[in-house]
Amino acid sequence: MTEIHTPRLLLRHWQEDDLVPMADINADPVVMRWTGDGSVLDLEQTAQAIERWEEEWDEEGFGLFAVELLGSGELAGFAGLSVPEYLPEALPCVEISWRLGRQFWGQGYASEAAQAVLEFALVDRGLDRVLAIDRLGNEASQNVVNKLGMVFERETSHPEFGHALTVHSIDLTEYQA
Repeated sequence: MTEIHTPRLLLRHWQEDDLVPMADINADPVVMRWTGDGSVLDLEQTAQAIERWEEEWDEEGFGLFAVELLGSGELAGFAGLSVPEYLPEALPCVEISWRLGRQFWGQGYASEAAQAVLEFALVDRGLDRVLAIDRLGNEASQNVVNKLGMVFERETSHPEFGHALTVHSIDLTEYQA
């Protein structure tokens, strides 16, 4: 089982106890406003999402990690890798993403987790290139993308919801641990 330790975080596979705290994060409209069509997810939808995330580990050899605070053991959210099938024009590719509960914002946790995931992608999993696909206007996410050293590639539109997206990338030759 793959686990990543950072100074303040444990990135790990999902456990049964993660469902309720992740459902609470997914039920927050402020957290979810930048995701998909902005809809919140309930407990059942969150359970289905976690199941899909775990299946991706089996199918792809990577996926979304549960992000746990080392100091308290609290679930802060997720960070990890996925195949962005919602954006066929970008395929084949791997996307880095993260979602943390609001109480964990502004403390550097997203950047810390994303940096660990990027290193995992490029060094451990041997990927040549990783994308970050964000909704235009999501400044907090853009700050993380910048800290990762990713470069702007293009703007596009979400094929289903129509909102503007930005695509950033980094490849192994640009990556500095």
